[in-house]
Amino acid sequence: MTFAIIQTGGKQYKISEGQKIKIEKLNAEAGADFIFDKILLVAGEESVKIGTPYVEGAKVAAKILKQGRDKKKIVFRYHSKTRYRKKKGHRQHFTEVEVGKIIF
Repeated sequence: MTFAIIQTGGKQYKISEGQKIKIEKLNAEAGADFIFDKILLVAGEESVKIGTPYVEGAKVAAKILKQGRDKKKIVFRYHSKTRYRKKKGHRQHFTEVEVGKIIF
């Protein structure tokens, strides 16, 4: 089983071919193809390549399925004994991606 560790949006993800993942928002339309080029590690059937910091020549082809917003998270600030309360909501933008081929 081939897998790779990619870096995008300040985070790292372990991915394999055919997997669907939600990542930080990318500036691309739904249905478009996308190439990840910041590959930190690639492991195949017999070999493992570790980058310093990235693996040269390694790429991951992916297809963007949809752009969306996550469920609302409540941000509540409270100070006791001072009547201080603030309630705020936040919905994070995300991009859902289906991983295609891992090239290394």
